[in-house]
Amino acid sequence: MPSDTNAVDRRGFLKAAGGATIAATMAGCAGGGGGDETTTEDGGDGGDTSRVVYARGSDSTTLDPQATTTGEDAKVTNQVYDKLIHFEPGETTLVGGLAENFQLEGKTATLELREGVTFHNGDEFTADDFVATYRRFVVEDYEAFIGVENQSIYGPYLLGSAGGVTAVDDYTLEFQLASRYAPFLGNLAVFALAVMPKSLIEGDHDFSDDPVGTGPFSFDEWDTGNQVIRLSANQDYWGQVPKVDEVVFRAIGENSTRAQALDTGEVDIIDGVGSQQVDQIEGYDGASVERAPGMTIGYMAFNLARFEPFRNKKVRKAISHAINTKAIVENIYEGLAVDASHPLPPNVMGHNPDLEPYPHDPEKAEQLLAEAGYEDGFSFELATMTNPRPYFASPVQTAETVRSNLEAIGLEVTINEQSWEPYLTYTQEGKHDACFLGWISDNGDPDNFYSPLLHPGVAVEDVPEGQDWVSRDMEGMNTGNRAAWANTDFMQLVDEGKKNYNEDEREEIYLEASAITHDEAPWVFMTHTEEIRGVHERVSGFVVDVIGGPFLNLVEV
Repeated sequence: MPSDTNAVDRRGFLKAAGGATIAATMAGCAGGGGGDETTTEDGGDGGDTSRVVYARGSDSTTLDPQATTTGEDAKVTNQVYDKLIHFEPGETTLVGGLAENFQLEGKTATLELREGVTFHNGDEFTADDFVATYRRFVVEDYEAFIGVENQSIYGPYLLGSAGGVTAVDDYTLEFQLASRYAPFLGNLAVFALAVMPKSLIEGDHDFSDDPVGTGPFSFDEWDTGNQVIRLSANQDYWGQVPKVDEVVFRAIGENSTRAQALDTGEVDIIDGVGSQQVDQIEGYDGASVERAPGMTIGYMAFNLARFEPFRNKKVRKAISHAINTKAIVENIYEGLAVDASHPLPPNVMGHNPDLEPYPHDPEKAEQLLAEAGYEDGFSFELATMTNPRPYFASPVQTAETVRSNLEAIGLEVTINEQSWEPYLTYTQEGKHDACFLGWISDNGDPDNFYSPLLHPGVAVEDVPEGQDWVSRDMEGMNTGNRAAWANTDFMQLVDEGKKNYNEDEREEIYLEASAITHDEAPWVFMTHTEEIRGVHERVSGFVVDVIGGPFLNLVEV
């Protein structure tokens, strides 16, 4: 799931001047401890209203969870909506959401729903609401279908294994799957499967700027000009009733400015915290840095379908030895990431702790290139996004380091820098020789990394014999696999893993799959980053969300 961050500045600002600037831009919209809406308990300037202000790098693009893939949108919709299944705050454990009980047996998933839950518009929640939500997302002949032009990729991806859903009665749902699919219950916890009221779905309601759910907060207003979204506590919430009256989401583009706002008390919680901001916040008296291991992978994909030298495993391993990922992590990420040895982060089942990152060894790299017949080197293009991402805080600087590392072993690298949206299209169409990309887990399942990123999407028997890649014009080819890699042993393991419901057996399958990715090196495995937040001292109860958050109904100010 994409989630933008913003460029960072070095420490060395004038605190007083910065505070004055922030106060001017945020007057009338601040909360917690500063500005015109100070949180108080004694009827001061802010009355007796308590609020938490969450500052992020950019505004939402839509508040319709079925029309987006971006984490910025999910931060807000996760407050307004519930899913059938939730993630335990700060963990990947599945817990009850709108479904109290759930089970998956064979090709049938059965969910028993909560009674007495109401939507923010007063409708009572029943199984029919989820059926309408499902149909709006993926059933094209449904009168209220969201439309192919609006539907996010999450509809087919999360629900593609489901042959349909039936309301057995008002409080029982039954899914029939096309085949056994172990990650299915986890898919139901992803933000895109937020449950909407049937009456509004079929009443042609516009959820893009007026979301209505059953969540802990209800929608108040979206000031797009000032990039501010306001939510109010749902005092009738079925779960943990919010401990604050209001939530305000503010967009503050610069990471350093966002950190200043935390110091001056204009905001309560910030994300988009880079290494420079960690230094800033740790120097503040009234704020702290909160962190947790993330579920990300940042990588450089070799495009085997386009660039012939990358079809030689020795070339890929040579480049993996030549790039000093440890130095990149230490010098660019400054301790906020670890260098990766394979795609799965350490906190995901199937991460293989016995695999070590490729050590920086230019001599070994030159030896492998010579063995592959490229002792005189070659040239290729490395495509990179220009804007920071959670898995690549400084992509251009990282690309320049990679170029320098590879020049040392006789390879000539041309860097192609592009902004995010055209970059995604460029790499999806396979126009790159090599490219930077990454992934943030949707559900914490290993299949969520391997199927969308490294499985080619075709059947094992359709891979040409003696070939470990497929052409991008092959029918059914998964364009998310930017390497076009097609190792049949790996494919068989992934296909087996998603159908196996035994956790111990699944883990063994993914340990083996991880070992194959490490040895075959379809990517240069680069970073697993941390989730980092800045939190004001007046805030308690905040949990850093690894997945599914932020959990602002737990926060007290």
